Amino acid sequence: MPQIPKGRRVGQAAVNALRALLEEHDHIVQEISGQNDFGEDLYVTFADTGRVTSDVIKVQVKGGDRWRRANGYGVPVDHHGDTWANGNIPVYCVVYDADTRRLHWANATQQLRRSGPLNPPSHIGVSPSAVLDDTTMVSFVAQARRYVGRYRGRQAVLTHLGEMSGVDFDPADHVLHFVNGYDEDLIFWKRPGDALATLLLSAHGWEPALVSPESLLRSELPEPEEPGPPGRWDDDLDLPTAEDLELSRSEIMWVLACFISTRQADEGPEGLVEPAACEGCPSCTGEEPVEHANIAADVLHDYVIARILDRIEAEPDLLHRSIRAMREDDGLAPEILAELGPLEAEPRIVRQVTRLSRATVTSADDIEPEAFRLALHYLVRHIYISGPSLPQQVRIVWRIPEP
Repeated sequence: MPQIPKGRRVGQAAVNALRALLEEHDHIVQEISGQNDFGEDLYVTFADTGRVTSDVIKVQVKGGDRWRRANGYGVPVDHHGDTWANGNIPVYCVVYDADTRRLHWANATQQLRRSGPLNPPSHIGVSPSAVLDDTTMVSFVAQARRYVGRYRGRQAVLTHLGEMSGVDFDPADHVLHFVNGYDEDLIFWKRPGDALATLLLSAHGWEPALVSPESLLRSELPEPEEPGPPGRWDDDLDLPTAEDLELSRSEIMWVLACFISTRQADEGPEGLVEPAACEGCPSCTGEEPVEHANIAADVLHDYVIARILDRIEAEPDLLHRSIRAMREDDGLAPEILAELGPLEAEPRIVRQVTRLSRATVTSADDIEPEAFRLALHYLVRHIYISGPSLPQQVRIVWRIPEP
C-alpha cells in the first residue's frame, strides 16, 4: 500500500501550528491550495483589536530538521527570488522545529531586497532568536504591519530612498532627495533637532558623510583669529568639505537650503525644539555631560574588537553564555532579529565568530564585517560614544556584565 511521506506530515504540522497560533490572536488565515502553491502556503490578514485591517502578508511555512543550518535555519529561495522580492505583498518564511515545537520567522522580502539582485542569497536565514509564540505575537505583528505600511504615502518615498542607499530611515527623520545633471543621487538625512546632517551620495557608493553648513564652506570662511570654545565647527576638522565630497556649486546651495528648511521645520511656537535624546545614551540621560564625538569607524571597530578579545581570553565560555542570554531576551528589536537570520544561516560567518581569539584576529581587518556584526549582536547590548574630553569615550554595555 502507498505510504504517506514523513515530510508531508511534518510540513502539515507546521502549517497547523502557525495557523492555530495566528487564529488564536484573531488574525485571519487563508491556506493556499497545494495546486496553487508557488512558494507561499498562507495569506495572513492582520486584525487590530477585533477589527480587520488592510495589512496582508504571504507566508512560506517549512517543518522538520532538514531546514537547520549553521546556527539557525534556512529556507531555500530556489526560483522564488523574483516574486518574493518584487511582489506587491511581502513574503515571510516560518520554520517549525518539531523537536522544540517552536515557530521561527524571517522577513524574506526584506532579506532579498537588502542583498540586491546582483548578490541574491540561496537561502532565507531564520534566527533561532526570532521565536513566534503568544509572548512575541504583538511585536511580530507590529513589525509586519510596519513593513507592509512602508509602501504608503510619504513612507513609500522613504522606503524607495532607503532601499536605494541601504539605510533604514525613521518616519520622523528629515530626508530630502536631489538628482544632479549627471543623474547622480544625493540624499540629505538629518534627525530632528540635530545640528549635523548625513549626506549619502551615489557617486561615492552611498558612503555616509557627516556634514555641517560650516564644514561644507570651510574653504570659503576666514580663519578664526583665536580658538573658539569647545563644540565650535572649527573643532570638527574631520568633517568633510564640499571639495572632499566633490560637490558642485548648485549641490552646495541645495544642501544649505536643506539645513535651513529642516531647521525651520524643527522650530515650534516657542522656538527651536530641544535636540532629540539618544535612546539610553548616558550623555543625554544626565549621567555624563552632554557632549558627543565623531570617532573614525576603523578606530572604533579596532577598539571594540580588542575589548571583545580581552574578555574572551579571560572568560573562555563568554560567547556561549552571551548567546544563551540573547536567546532568552524577549525584548530583541525586530531590526536585530531581521539581521540575525541571514548572518546565522551562513556557516562561514558563524565559524569566524565561534573561533574568535587573538590567534585568529588582531584587528577589525582580520574579520569579515558580517562576522563582526554577528559577534556584536551576541556579546554587546549597546555601545555609547561620548565626548573626547571625557575619561571613557567609548562605553560598552555587555550582554554578560564584566566580572
